[in-house]
Amino acid sequence: MAANDFEQFRQALAGPLSDARAPLTPRITYWSWLRAALAFQPVRPPLSDSLRFGSDLVDADLAGAPSARPSAPAPLSGPAVKPWRKGWTRLRHSGVAAAVSAALGVVSAIGSTGGYALYLHAQQRHDGFLQKHCGTSNPALETRAGGECTGVTDGSDGPGVFGTALEPLLAAMRAENSEATRGGRYVTVAFLAPLSSRDTAKGEALDRFVAEAEGAYTAVEQANADSSSLKIRLVLAGMGSGERYWKDAVDQLKSVRNLAAVTGMGLARAESVDAARELDEAGIPMVADLFTADGFDTTGAIEGKGSIKGLIRVGFTNTALLTAVGKELAGQKHTAAVVRSVAPKGSPDLYTESLYRDFISLNGFKKHLLPAAGFTFDPSSPNSSLDVIGRELCDINPPIDTVYFAAREKYLPDFLTALGRRPCRQQQITVVTGAGTADLDLATAAPQRLDASITVLYPSFPTPTALQSDSNRDRALYNAFLQAFTRDHHGQAFVAAHATRGHSAVFAHDAVLTAATAIRDAATSTATALPSRYAVRDRLYALTDDAVPGASGRFGIDATGNRTTAPVTVNRLGGAP
Repeated sequence: MAANDFEQFRQALAGPLSDARAPLTPRITYWSWLRAALAFQPVRPPLSDSLRFGSDLVDADLAGAPSARPSAPAPLSGPAVKPWRKGWTRLRHSGVAAAVSAALGVVSAIGSTGGYALYLHAQQRHDGFLQKHCGTSNPALETRAGGECTGVTDGSDGPGVFGTALEPLLAAMRAENSEATRGGRYVTVAFLAPLSSRDTAKGEALDRFVAEAEGAYTAVEQANADSSSLKIRLVLAGMGSGERYWKDAVDQLKSVRNLAAVTGMGLARAESVDAARELDEAGIPMVADLFTADGFDTTGAIEGKGSIKGLIRVGFTNTALLTAVGKELAGQKHTAAVVRSVAPKGSPDLYTESLYRDFISLNGFKKHLLPAAGFTFDPSSPNSSLDVIGRELCDINPPIDTVYFAAREKYLPDFLTALGRRPCRQQQITVVTGAGTADLDLATAAPQRLDASITVLYPSFPTPTALQSDSNRDRALYNAFLQAFTRDHHGQAFVAAHATRGHSAVFAHDAVLTAATAIRDAATSTATALPSRYAVRDRLYALTDDAVPGASGRFGIDATGNRTTAPVTVNRLGGAP
């Protein structure tokens, strides 16, 4: 075979390798090369001299003269000969069969070395992609330092992307979303949260987020069970521990198909507010569930940078919660001090800042406060500071009988221990703190630190006992939620205690229910049209009193984006003040 013919043949063999649009396998590569070999015909330049190989036989075909060999047999009659057979016949009668055989040897050699190397390279790239995306093919999921997975999933990426605790939920989501999207008429609701317990320094409890997500799913499942042709698809959006990757999660949500609302919204942190403002810029309505810091609503007053259109919440404000506790202190004279946590660096704690403002400004507390009795501690090293504060409380005259504790609940047990060691512990003292105390394991944490002289008062969302009591006019709604939460979810079961331990599941359910109610109200009568996110946002503010049949009780949404009813429970630990 002439040199230029061999080059043409080499290029023909290389052709199948030039298309890198799909992953290669050795089997596909071999077949592509074999087909190229059998279909090959060299472009024959005119030759003036005959070509001789190792014998005296003259290849007159290549020389352009009549062949000295017998003519090729006529084609057989019958079915059409396949193109590859024609190619082989031409090769065999053109005198290059030996060259093809040699080339096939080259194919075999290349296939066993270069082809396999290409296969390994493609496989390595594929494995690298999986490692970067939580072991999935979903680019919206990302593996972070320490193996933490963040991003957006609808359950189809496997049940383990956010850890074993969420596996039953994600497995159920996959099945529910498959049914919801089958008819083609659906919208998406996202649950946004820091789906991790790695950052324990910031008090993030895994069970809380698991219960929240399960409550959100329960509301979606209930909504999809009705007769409406408009279904709801649920996605989870993980911002990561400490909400460090909120921006990535929000950017991914912006491209989610048919996104109608975002619920959850995470912790009372500056990152949550930043996420809300960015979602607002995209016109995406939001329904927060457990966020209690004042101003995290349509007003945007939480950090004074203007309104946040479309941000509402179904939880209670710190003002509403503490006002209920203030009534417990009414009619008695108290001398109060305030203790607050002040972090020297990092993201501000909007929850504790809101508590502090309410303690010094709400009339039910301000009138008891001794102006000079203010204390701070560094939450990064609280123990020594709290012991000092406990001793200094004894030095104040008139004696302090009430302390407003504006700090995260996880520091409360240590503060109670410090109070139990104070020199003046014969004096009765009442500690008033925020609703986050309900998230403590009160069976083991705070009560064990209670000295006989200490009483703790704190507000909370309605407890399971309150919701099931005869005095709750809407207890049937709560019981229906419990039944829906604990039933089978496409072969999966949620931990029943998640529905009654704390209030995460109940209020996450009510947040999604609120979004679903607005979505259905905004839907047109057209069988195929979907409600726009702007129509959904408008309908949220049209939900008047009792428009939302929540598990926490019926409620509506006011002009500031807050719920119209707040059935607060006031809890007492220890003796009477």
